Amino acid sequence: MLKIQNYIDGTLNAPVDNNYIENYNPSNGAHYGNIPNSNINDLNLAINAAENAKHDWQFMPAEARFKILNKIAEAIDTNNEKLAIAESIDQGKPLWLAKTEITRAAQNIRFFATACMHYASESHIMPGFAVNYTQRHPLGIVACISPWNLPLYLFTWKIAPALATGNCVIAKPSEITPATAYLFSQICIDCGLPPGVLNIIHGTGASIGDYISSHPKIKAISFTGGTSTGSRIASIAAPLFKKLSLELGGKNPNIIFEDANLDKAIETSINTSFLNQGEICLCGARIYVHKKIYDQFKSSFLKKIATMIVGDPMQKDTNIGAIASKSHFEKILSYIDVAKSEKATILCGGVPFYPAGLEKGWYILPTVIEGLSHNSICIQEEIFGPVVSLIPFESDDEVIALANDSIYGLAATLWTQDLDRAHRVAAKIHCGIVWINCWLLRDLRTPFGGMKASGVGREGGFNAMNFFTEQQNVCIKY
Repeated sequence: MLKIQNYIDGTLNAPVDNNYIENYNPSNGAHYGNIPNSNINDLNLAINAAENAKHDWQFMPAEARFKILNKIAEAIDTNNEKLAIAESIDQGKPLWLAKTEITRAAQNIRFFATACMHYASESHIMPGFAVNYTQRHPLGIVACISPWNLPLYLFTWKIAPALATGNCVIAKPSEITPATAYLFSQICIDCGLPPGVLNIIHGTGASIGDYISSHPKIKAISFTGGTSTGSRIASIAAPLFKKLSLELGGKNPNIIFEDANLDKAIETSINTSFLNQGEICLCGARIYVHKKIYDQFKSSFLKKIATMIVGDPMQKDTNIGAIASKSHFEKILSYIDVAKSEKATILCGGVPFYPAGLEKGWYILPTVIEGLSHNSICIQEEIFGPVVSLIPFESDDEVIALANDSIYGLAATLWTQDLDRAHRVAAKIHCGIVWINCWLLRDLRTPFGGMKASGVGREGGFNAMNFFTEQQNVCIKY
């Protein structure tokens, strides 16, 4: 039985009030660990530790911070197998995918560790009058709250720029997938991260989340997760004038034009639909296909799906693993039931799956739905599972209108060999990221984030570094 502990002031600790919640293995539904359900008492310990550490960490030379952070990145690489197994058990994703994400977690740390040595101030000359220089100061203590779908990858994506810019961090991983953040705590201890610089406290949003959002010594909150939770965080933190970076939900369009390279579009659309059980905010859950190629796309797409293996995440040939939690499993199925009640056509899947020996696990067959009204909640709301909708269109203007008919605006994927159309349509899609003839191709230097209900602010590169710092301009008159 895995018993997770908080990481506060450089040591691993039980929660102050000794309260725990259960942690489950999605692949078999078994209770296999316990997690601290921390509260304000644990948060205050973490805040005190961060207060004691922030001066030395802020004024530590950038190269010294780089060496510590880079050592942590190397340790993640060294422990890839161990971390990936823990991630797969905890989240339900296939082990091969977890290994890739652990590698990306190390890349996150390494990228921002390096960036802190290149983060420079600016000067602005007023000829004959004055010189201005603009410097950036760390905020002090910041909070990073990460989701359950890509646990260590998104955890490191947040804490790395915060630490690199000299802040001390209060981090809360999802209570659904705490295992790799717990193992990461030990890595930080082994690599000599000074006590109090990073504090990881576990628990539910109800027990600790509101306290993090409202604590007066926390100057900024970086959150990735559902739009409703982001809205609650903003309602608490915004009146307190905290800086907010909110990467929220998506219901992303995947648009296949009639001139697309169909083989590549279909192959990639399998991933945009079902990678990580569809539990990625960037997945393309609304697939718009031009009428000229609609039947051809549908036929080939369904044939590809029929070859996918749903089952044990530990098996190397598994394509789709388990849904991360029982409550989310039930939520996904409830949307499928709505589609059925609306007389939509379930082209494949649409039901739970019970692999031999794992009958108590939470599996859903990859599901494709046709014939939904565009105002159906199955089209408009984020399902966040292995469920996509096929929708035909006839013109560029029509598909642009359909793609923008959403409260979300995170990402879009376009498939066309017409360069003019690619640029023109991309500019008219109301979202933060557009991929053309590819998907999930990420350069860590580029801005990442969404429009509308998909979030506030941008992460990635110096955007993230800027978020975790405060600008100050100094003007000196000649």
